[in-house]
Amino acid sequence: MMTSILSLSVLFAEKIEVDSLNSLNLQEVEIVSSRANAKTPVTYSNVSKEEIETFNFGQDIPFLLTLTPSVIATSDAGTGIGYTGFRVRGTDANRINVTSNGIPLNDSESHGVFWVNMPDFASSLQDLQIQRGVGTSTNGAGAFGASINMKTGNIPAESYGEFDGSYGSFNTVKTTFKSGTGLLKKHWAFDARLSSITSDGFIDRASADLKSYFAQGAYFNDNTMLKLVTFSGKEKTYHAWDGVPVAVLEDGNRTYNPSGYKGDDANGNPLYYENQTDNYRQTHYQLSLLQKLNSNLNLNVALHYTQGFGYYEEYKTGKNLEEYGLKPFEQDNMLVEKSDLVRQKYLDNNFYGGIFSLDYTKDKWNVSLGGGINQYDGNHFGKVVWVKNYSNDNAFQPNHEYYRGVGRKSDGNIYLKGIYHLTGELSLYGDIQYRKIDYKIEGRNDNWDPGNGEMQKLNVHEKFNFFNPKAGLFYQINEENDVYGSFAVAHREPNRNNYTDANVNEIPKPERLLDYEAGYKFGDRTFVAGVNLYYMQYKNQLVLNGKVSDIGEPLTSNVLNSYRAGVEMIFGVRITDGLKWNGNLTLSRNKIKDYTEYVNNEAEYLGTTSIAFSPDIIANSLFAWNYRSFSAGLQSSYVGKQYLDNSGSNDRKINPYFVNNLRLGYIIPLKGIKSFQLNLLVNNLFDAQYETNGYVFGSWYEGSGDNRQRKDDLYYFPQAGINTMIHLVLKF
Repeated sequence: MMTSILSLSVLFAEKIEVDSLNSLNLQEVEIVSSRANAKTPVTYSNVSKEEIETFNFGQDIPFLLTLTPSVIATSDAGTGIGYTGFRVRGTDANRINVTSNGIPLNDSESHGVFWVNMPDFASSLQDLQIQRGVGTSTNGAGAFGASINMKTGNIPAESYGEFDGSYGSFNTVKTTFKSGTGLLKKHWAFDARLSSITSDGFIDRASADLKSYFAQGAYFNDNTMLKLVTFSGKEKTYHAWDGVPVAVLEDGNRTYNPSGYKGDDANGNPLYYENQTDNYRQTHYQLSLLQKLNSNLNLNVALHYTQGFGYYEEYKTGKNLEEYGLKPFEQDNMLVEKSDLVRQKYLDNNFYGGIFSLDYTKDKWNVSLGGGINQYDGNHFGKVVWVKNYSNDNAFQPNHEYYRGVGRKSDGNIYLKGIYHLTGELSLYGDIQYRKIDYKIEGRNDNWDPGNGEMQKLNVHEKFNFFNPKAGLFYQINEENDVYGSFAVAHREPNRNNYTDANVNEIPKPERLLDYEAGYKFGDRTFVAGVNLYYMQYKNQLVLNGKVSDIGEPLTSNVLNSYRAGVEMIFGVRITDGLKWNGNLTLSRNKIKDYTEYVNNEAEYLGTTSIAFSPDIIANSLFAWNYRSFSAGLQSSYVGKQYLDNSGSNDRKINPYFVNNLRLGYIIPLKGIKSFQLNLLVNNLFDAQYETNGYVFGSWYEGSGDNRQRKDDLYYFPQAGINTMIHLVLKF
């Protein structure tokens, strides 16, 4: 049961925090079936509401998780606002299961969670739990690196209001308003949040305009809670997903953004398309019923619906008109077959379903029976909205549609898991899950098929049946020492890109993971330490190959045999009553066996190589000091070398980096105000020049014989140098 280093209180108590004075009691058992507890033999960390509030200056949730073991976050714009992502134990985000109130959030086709569509969601969280490895059974996508279970905020029993605002570098502004009614007529309560986050970004033109809301209402009585939750995010971001070419980066230009380039003006100055933007809105509805059947048995049932619609627009230079279903045209007595154009790619999707859990607790037993059925319907289509110098009005109409495809996915699962306390110290854990998937892709893709002279045909129909057993033991040696061990099996189906971007005649295979975990923890009033050993053995793992699609999505390919093995260590020490030092360290080996690399269709057997984007070392430290109304924290993070592909070559790598952030806070007493807090955050205190992500756009050979050399087209994502944020919180 490893943990985060956000606060010593979490290190000392691995449990869900309960605010019994200000919350309505039934809310605390709302998602118990999705969580690990103190005697569950899995590797997890809890992050409480207070800790989220301490570090929530407007950055996305991936950056709030960077103090938990084995987590790395990255940002396209270099600021943690806009398009962000993260990896856990080297596995990318589309292999990490994410739920909100037990309801799946992963996109059914990409398997990822696009945090840009959920801006300032952290402001509406009660707490979250991150389980590393396979973890316990949950709803939605299979967990191949971790699972993140988020619980939205409890409705306070008393009325309240809150203003939360930040301003800082790159013209970053965060504004949040929250209010709640408290308990009305002993049975009803409501609260809501409105948020706006805007930023120019560190990278050129990497602007973000993010709007969101959260609202919930609930009915309570002694044994029943009926709650409706809705939240929505609307984003408009300028493209920054292309990264910075390595040659430009080596010349010292760390903010260069090639997206939207249209050409040069008469003086040789570059011109950029102003509306090279991503535009998307996603709205969630969750209706849940918690019924206390008796003192030992609770029933939780929830229905959910998520609607998403949006597009990204981009300027494309010198494109073949035939590939967009357009005919060549004449200009100045010349036949024009290629021209600049503006295209929009749309996604219109609906995700809906239901989940349930029946939770039983009595004597030596803690048992949960749960599951869910979910349906996804996604429409993918593209339009050409403008063509340069197109003169044949009869042949081209604005909003010309050039491809359309649909994705349909049914996903159902059922699980039974429980803990049996053999003695007061020894507990046995068991967990079995069955998951069934039916996935169809039909229509046309956005890729041109030159062999057939048409847009790529899509005709995929795959069915999967997965059985995922788990077992473990937990032993509490005494009040200060405990140990655990577990074994788990997980399966995961390929995502949409694995099918649509696969090589000809290449059919992606589902993955299997055997996860072995063992840990020990010591804790008393002044010192906590823990160690977790893991060995994750994969069959047909879909690993990042260092390449990306034309919209910057990382691409993967199957490798037959691979593994991730490591040790995660944590410690926390109370130096004085006001000074604490917490830290964690991950040391790992991440390897592919019998790997063959292909460059220009030339095969080279490399044997055992390192898996891309999987550093051998990740270390975090937090010094936290509190004195009366003043607080301070120094956060330090070190990430070792990462390879951009699976060759293990130092010619294609992300250099190690060491980054420090400083936080200062002061609570100002004011009459009639519950709390007035003023905070300062200095990110990258020592102005480190570093990159957190990158990719290989292409590789080839030049020359022959002894003069033959490999060339690589590399791109990187630099992060901002020293930057600051001022944060104000007013509660009344």
